[in-house]
Amino acid sequence: MRLYQLLRKQAMPLTFAISLIGMLGSLYYSEILHEPPCILCWYQRIALYPVVLISAIAFWTNDKNARRYIIGLCGIGALIGVYHNLLYYGVLPEKLGPCSLGVSCTTKYYELFGFLSIPLLSLLAFIFIIVLILLPDRAEKTVIN
Repeated sequence: MRLYQLLRKQAMPLTFAISLIGMLGSLYYSEILHEPPCILCWYQRIALYPVVLISAIAFWTNDKNARRYIIGLCGIGALIGVYHNLLYYGVLPEKLGPCSLGVSCTTKYYELFGFLSIPLLSLLAFIFIIVLILLPDRAEKTVIN
């Protein structure tokens, strides 16, 4: 119960931290290591980068309405992430991917512990943010008389 309360109370700063780490990690791979992102990676970045700014502002101003924007962006990112992982792990054939020109969506650059790929880490980040944001806050519920 204490972990639940801690996660719920710190949902916005954790969302900011996860999205910031994802953004900095993606920039590190592309700008420092010069590993070009595939098309689906770009789309996931488009969904993730605004979450950094939105969650920072929401945390700073204690804006509860920002959750709906974060859920929307992360939902889109997660859907793209699921599709990307299905391609990456060979569940869908590569010919169904949008990466016909340039970098392939199935290129294996790095895998942490032999199985945590960049597309999987992206999907996990989106899912974890969605779960954090959707945790119900029992303290916010009021009884209507």
